Parts: sequence; C-alpha cells; structure tokens
Amino acid sequence: MPDLRSLTARDAARQIAERRITAEELAASCLDRIAAREAVVGAWQYLDREAARTAARRRDAEPPRGPLHGVPIAVKDLIDTVDMPTAYGSSIYRSHHPGADASCVALARAAGAVVLGKTVTTEFAAFTPGKTANPRNPAHTPGGSSSGSAAAVADGMVPLAFGTQTAGSVIRPGAYCGCVAYKPSFGLISRAGVKPLADSLDTVGVFARSVEDAAFFAGVLAERPALRHLATPHTAPRFGLYRTPMWDQAEPATAAALDIARSALERAGAAVTELAIAPEHQGLSETQNTIMRFEMVRALAYERIEHSAELSPRLAQMMDEGMAIGSDEYDRALAHAAAARAGLADFFAGCDAVLTPAAPGEAPAGLGSTGDPIFNRMWTLLGVPCVTVPARWGENGLPTGVQLVGGPQDDARLMTAAAFLERVLAAAA
Repeated sequence: MPDLRSLTARDAARQIAERRITAEELAASCLDRIAAREAVVGAWQYLDREAARTAARRRDAEPPRGPLHGVPIAVKDLIDTVDMPTAYGSSIYRSHHPGADASCVALARAAGAVVLGKTVTTEFAAFTPGKTANPRNPAHTPGGSSSGSAAAVADGMVPLAFGTQTAGSVIRPGAYCGCVAYKPSFGLISRAGVKPLADSLDTVGVFARSVEDAAFFAGVLAERPALRHLATPHTAPRFGLYRTPMWDQAEPATAAALDIARSALERAGAAVTELAIAPEHQGLSETQNTIMRFEMVRALAYERIEHSAELSPRLAQMMDEGMAIGSDEYDRALAHAAAARAGLADFFAGCDAVLTPAAPGEAPAGLGSTGDPIFNRMWTLLGVPCVTVPARWGENGLPTGVQLVGGPQDDARLMTAAAFLERVLAAAA
C-alpha cells in the first residue's frame, strides 16, 4: 500500500468515501508517524490513540458525512473540545474539560473529520513557549503560538490542523516549519469556543501540506465554494512585491526567499510590480501591539486577577504593559488602524496578491523564544487574508517561507494566486 500520508486531504476523503482506503488505515498511518517522531518534535498536548482509532472506525461504519469524511485533523489547545481536555497552554486550566466543541471543531466533525488530539500552544497564545521543537531541525523554535499544529503538519503527523493568529501565530510557525499556513480574512472562520486574547485581532487559521488543502479546509468550514474548489487562472496572476516599512528587520534568508519567489513568478509569466511604502502603513506594527496588549488585559482579566502567581513572567510583563495603556492611546491606535484599512482598496489595486516577508528569517536557534512577528502584525491588524508557502531551504534543513497577502475578504483570489506561486516554486526546485 502506498504511503497514505502522501494523499491530499481532498483525495483522502474521496478515497475513504469510495471505500478504496479506510479512515482507520489513514488514522493509523498518522499515529504511527506520531509514535516515531513525537519524542523529538513534542507537537501534542493531548493524544488518545485508541479514541482516535475508534472515531475513525465509526467513520468507516457510516455513510460519508461530508467533504472531510475520515480525514484526521489536529486542534490547537486554545480551541475547545468537548471530549478532550483544553488547557490553553496554562497550568491554570490543567484539568479543564469544556462543555462543548468550539464552532470550528463542531463544523469539522460534522463534515466527517476525525480529531486526533490537541496540539501545543504557547501560554494563552502569547509568547511563552511550550515543549515543541522545529521538526526540520529540533535545535530551533517552531514559532508560535500555534507551535504544535505547524510542527505536526510539517512533520507529516496529520494532514490538517487548526491554529489561531493574533499577531503572527499562524503565518510565522508555518514559515519556520515549512508547511502552508493560511490566516483567512478576519471572522471568516467562527471564533466561538476559542479562548480570546485580543477580540479585534484573534483569527482562526489552518495548516496544511498544500495551498489547495488549506483552502479546501477553510472553505468547508466557512461554506465558501470558491475556496473549496480553487479556480485555475487562465492567465498568470498579478503580484505586487512589498518590502514593508519593517524591511530593515529582514535577514539574508528572507531577502533570498523573496528573490527566489519573484524570479520563479516572472519566469512563469507573472507580472511582479514593486510597491512603494504606503505612508499609512508606517507604525502599524506598533499600533497592533498597543491594541493587543490593551485588549489582552481585559480578555484575561480572570486569570490576571485570580491566578496571577500562575502566569509566566513574560505574560505578566505583557499584562503590566497593557495596564499602562490608557483608553485615549487605545482609541488613537484604533483610529490609525481604521485609516489604514480605508486605503486598502487603492493599495491592492492592480494586484491579485502582494508578495511580502513571512518572518525575519529562518527559525531562530533555541526553544526559549518563538521568534518575532514583526512581518505579520500589520496584516493581522488590517484583517486581510494571508498565506505562507516555503520558498527556500537552508543547508541546516530549515525553510524560509514567503507570505502572500490579499485584499479584504478576497480570500479565494489570494489562494488562487498562492497555488500558482506554489506550483512555480516546485517547478523551479
């Protein structure tokens, strides 16, 4: 039998529905990979192998439920699951069992998905790392906060996984681990049942091994046919190249990755136009940081007030910084964000997607930090869809991703352009 883990999520669901393979066989192949690699990678916070096999057998015994029938998925441990503990990356919730599935989990199960387990998150999706290592080179961080989900998908433990992004927590770990990571437009996937960090920023995203699978997964959850069935463009998409106001933070690996992506696109006949820095984008990273810290103090009020001794020093410091931000400063930050959003139509005019850095460079050495979200903050603040694909591989085994950004609510066009980039990068490899 061929390696079932090489199947796309769509093909796996189709073959299970056609009884060519079984959901139990696919789940077993994932569990075998986890058994072989988990001691090195540490992607999982909770895993019940027998429960996963039982769920897969139930799928095999019933008619196909939907487009994800029998497909294994992983759920970030920031997202509620009724049948599995959810600790939010904190000792405060070590024995917490939610009373319901989060919306995204319930919808995935209704579409036939098999939840294998919960993946490691940083503490409350902030910056204090968990146990996960980068599967490409375990001496390096996998990024965060969706550390376990990115590592599990990149290492072939599971084909699809949920993450969340408030600053750079989907795109950055995807770029560091070398898988596809998609942060949809703000609100495309419901956040009901997801532990809040910053209400105006938190976004549910997904990890996959291909752009098509990422779009397919999100499209099923959000009932967006154009994402479920990405169109093949008749002509090459139009790309902008945007170095952003933070370009001085880009390391040589990221500069090289952008050059590789640009060259591959141009060889394939795509127009790539360098975009000037938009004045309204100056300072957006700092604006996002202000809003995030102000809102997290309120989102985590119970934990701050009743369990302050159990917060990590890093999170406690962020709380102190948030408490020092007054409402006037917060309102000015909101106004800055609104003004920048008002200019997005002009910024994206003439472009199907904008090529930009996904992270400063390769994943930093050590597991004490998850890296810097400097190239993600502004896009999360603006609420636009983003996706990262691997573009460069270093001699140390580490990838460097590039990021494509789309216009507001223009997810299908972005993902179509990303699929084009993915193909031309593969052809150039």
